[in-house]
Amino acid sequence: MKTKDVAMYVLGSLIAIGFFATLVFMVAKGTYQDAVNLIVGALIGAFSTVVSFFYGSSKSSAEKTAMIHNSTPIKPE
Repeated sequence: MKTKDVAMYVLGSLIAIGFFATLVFMVAKGTYQDAVNLIVGALIGAFSTVVSFFYGSSKSSAEKTAMIHNSTPIKPE
């Protein structure tokens, strides 16, 4: 596994943990509701971006590009 892949998984995990932690905080505490709503909105956007990358076409497109880059060209006969 490449360092870039590890960084992506760590970042994705932090965004997911932040999303759910803030959501729990928002439900448990009624204080700073406006600020918490802004944070939840930003985290929802980041969370949806992470999920769409890992389960969408971007990940498979990146894998395809890496496979083409590492392949050996066919020599004409």
